[in-house]
Formats: sequence, structure tokens, C-alpha cells
Amino acid sequence: MKKTVSIIAIALLTLAGASQASAQSRSALRINEVMVVNDSSLVDEYGQASAWIELFNANFAPLEISSVFLTNDPAEPRKYPVPLGDVNTDIPKRQHVVFFADGEPNRGTFHTSFTLTPGQDNWIGIYDADGLTLIDEVTVPASLLPNQSWARTEDGAGEWALRTGGENDYITPSSANVIKDTNRKIELFAERDENGFGMTIMAMAIVFSALLLLCLCFYAIGKTSAAISKMRKFRAHGVSKQEAPEDIAAHDSGEEIAAIVMALHEHLDTHDTENTILTINKVKRAYSPWSSKIYGLREVPNHTHAK
Repeated sequence: MKKTVSIIAIALLTLAGASQASAQSRSALRINEVMVVNDSSLVDEYGQASAWIELFNANFAPLEISSVFLTNDPAEPRKYPVPLGDVNTDIPKRQHVVFFADGEPNRGTFHTSFTLTPGQDNWIGIYDADGLTLIDEVTVPASLLPNQSWARTEDGAGEWALRTGGENDYITPSSANVIKDTNRKIELFAERDENGFGMTIMAMAIVFSALLLLCLCFYAIGKTSAAISKMRKFRAHGVSKQEAPEDIAAHDSGEEIAAIVMALHEHLDTHDTENTILTINKVKRAYSPWSSKIYGLREVPNHTHAK
């Protein structure tokens, strides 16, 4: 039994490790938005405006991106390795991080060793830590004007499109490419259920379903408990379930047990044994023979009368 439990525990730990490794897969890292000529869009921590590359973690778990490579040359995949030891390289789930392509890697982790060239196509790629596995790539067109970006229509997915920064065409470094201020599903539900009857019926159905499930669970627990009790009774009589007579389980009703207890209580008087116990408690008091009254009494002389 212990060996079986150990094997199951090892299997569960293996599956958990595999699921965690899958959740941490760097294959979900995406180039999400790029700006080649940045005059006033975004400035770095030094107050400088330069080209930037936004990456997106498409996982539903945090993703550590240190030791991956960013490059603008497919012939040189290891051009800029993301340094180790920076806590900011751990991207939360479904979140973004921006790298400045300014050719100044000495300024920090998020400053690449290469720059982007205006007026020509710029290829950008992400390679895994082995420097061979291409994770994602994009070619930014040369037609991109200053302060315009080349972005995905949806975060981490969808087609690439031009962003001019106009109305309903936002440029969003370190933020979602699509800004949603409404929920279409909720709006559609409100249109079809103006008076809220559907919502009421749905809520009541959920509550009653939960209550029904709870009743079924209690019923199953009661049946299981009764079956276990019956098996223990068979074991106490030294018989199996098949060999047990039908009247074994018939004599354990609460009424008969109550009748037996009342008979013992009324007639045999064996329900209470405390009245036959004499309890003596030792009383601790300070005692000294000097303070005892018996030593303060004088003996009465015994007079004998002469005859």
C-alpha cells in the first residue's frame, strides 16, 4: 500500500513539474509592438527617446526571459543576451515589457546593443537560450513614419498593422494593444434580458442545483456510513456478509436499544455506580504539637480513699 502511494505521489509531482514547465515555456514569448523612430512617444529612465520593442508574455503564468537573445540580424542570433539577475525580467502572466533599441547596453537590462534603422525594413527576432531556437520574428516595414508603430491587432496574436496614434488607433507601449472599455457579452445579455427575468431564473437554478448536489452528497455519505457499520457488525459476529442471517441487522434499531437502557435503569439499578464510592480528600493544615489543645490540659488527680 505504501509503495502504491509513493508511486502515485511521484507521478503527481512529475505531472506538476511538467505542467509548470509547460506554463513557463518561452515559446509563448511574442514581439508585440515596435517603433523605429521615436520622437515623443516614450522616454527611458534617462529621459531619452529612442526606438523601442515591446514583448508580450502570452502564457497564463509568469515567464522568466533572462538569457534569451534579441537581435536585428538573423546571421547573428546572439546579438543581445538578456542579462541574468534582474527581477524585472520575470514578466507576469499576459503582461508586457519594453526594450529600448538604442545601442547602449551599459544603461541597463532593457537597453539593447543594437539600433533600428529608419527608412528601411527592420527584421527583429527572439532566440531561446541555446541561440538556435527562433521563438518569434517580425519585419517592420520601411514605410513606418516617425512616432508610428507596427503592432499586432491583438496581444500576442493576430495580424500586424500600422498604428498612427490617432483616435481609436492607439500606440500602447507596456500596455494592451486593444483597450476594451466595455464587455460585449454583458451588453448583449442586457439587450436580451431588459427586465432581469433571465438573470433571476439563472441565479435560482444555480442555487437550487447546489442545494440538490449537497443533499445527494449527504445521502451518499449516510448510505456509506450505514454500509460500513453493517460490515463491522458482521465482522463482530464472525460471519461474512453472505453468511450473515437476516436478523442480525434487524436488532439494532434505536427503539430496542432505548428499551434495554430503560430496563437497566429502572430494574437492575446498574446505571449509576457513583453512589457506592467513598471519596476521602486529604486536608492539608499546618500542625504543631505546641499549639495542640491536648497538651494544655492538666491531668485530674486520682484520689484513692483509704479504707
